Amino acid sequence: MRKTLAIAALAGSMAVTGLALSPAAAQASTQSTATVVKWGKFFSSDHKAYTYGKTWASGGKVFTKWYGVDKTGGKKAWVWFEVYQNGSWHKFNKAWDGKVTGAWSGKGIKKVYTFTCWAGKFDNCGKKYRIY
Repeated sequence: MRKTLAIAALAGSMAVTGLALSPAAAQASTQSTATVVKWGKFFSSDHKAYTYGKTWASGGKVFTKWYGVDKTGGKKAWVWFEVYQNGSWHKFNKAWDGKVTGAWSGKGIKKVYTFTCWAGKFDNCGKKYRIY
């Protein structure tokens, strides 16, 4: 019986010690920096345009900075983003001719996909990639 009580007392003191350390560990994790995911080059199916960039989360928001390159000129390239935000999917795009830099951010984002097209919104589209 004494051995059982001693083991229980030891286990209780270890649990208290663990609880005392938990707030410090939690505080350290909230002070860490955001992880930046670099992605791309994601080409159109004909390889005449591509996009690349980086995505990260900070302060409850997801941020994306992207770059687009249209290698041939004369026709527009398109980047598409498909975002799962606040329980539903949203799509948006940006067109350019030549080179471009863009950025966007939003709250409540759980998933982000992107793909690149050339010569039209839905023409020569490349593979879709998950970037967040």
